[in-house]
Amino acid sequence: MSGSLTPERLLQAYAAGIFPMAEDASDPDVFWVDPRRRGVLPLAGFHISRSLRRSILSGRWRWTANKDFEGVIDGCAARETTWINRPIRSLTMALHDAGIAHSQEVWQDGELAGGIYGVALGTAFFGESMFSARRDASKVALAVLTRRLFDAGFTLFDTQFVTPHLQTLGASEISRADYRARLAHAMSAGALPLEDVMPTAQDVVQRRTQTS
Repeated sequence: MSGSLTPERLLQAYAAGIFPMAEDASDPDVFWVDPRRRGVLPLAGFHISRSLRRSILSGRWRWTANKDFEGVIDGCAARETTWINRPIRSLTMALHDAGIAHSQEVWQDGELAGGIYGVALGTAFFGESMFSARRDASKVALAVLTRRLFDAGFTLFDTQFVTPHLQTLGASEISRADYRARLAHAMSAGALPLEDVMPTAQDVVQRRTQTS
C-alpha cells in the first residue's frame, strides 16, 4: 500500500480523521488508524505543574521551530519500538518541505534536547510524535507548542492516543463522533502562520484565557 501513498493522499487522510502507522521501522507498509476514542490536548487548559513552571523559567532552555525537523523526527524514531518507517518518514519530510508539517525543538547547552512534530491543517494540529533526550525536554516542547497554537488561533490539538504522560498535562479522550465534529470545525477555519508565533518563557507559563 505504501507505494501508492502520496503526500496529497496523506493530507486527505488527516482531514478525514485517520492517520498512518507502521508495525515497526523495517516494515515497508503503512496502515490507517481510526481510533474509537481519540486523544486531545486542551490548548487553554494545558497543565503546567510548579516544577515544570520552574524549569521553563530557569533559562536552561532555548526553543525554536522548524530549525531541525529532521533531527526531531529521527529523535522520535530512535527508540526500540517505533511506528515511523521509511515511507512515513519520507512523506512527512515532504509535508515539511511544503510548509505543512512542523517541528518544535528544545535545546540545552547547544544540543537538541527534545521536540515534537506534527501536521497543521486549518486550525487543527495533528501531533505525531515527540522525544526527550533530557529531563523535562518533551514537556517544555509541548508547553511551548500549545502556547504557539493557542496564540495562533488553533482550536484542536490531536494527540491520537492518551498516555499517562499526556494525562498529567491535561490530555483526555473523546469519542470518535465528538472528534469528527471538532475536526470539521477546525478544517473550516483559519489560523495565523505558526512560524509567526514564538512565545517567551513568561508567555508559556502565563494562564491562558479562551475568548471564543
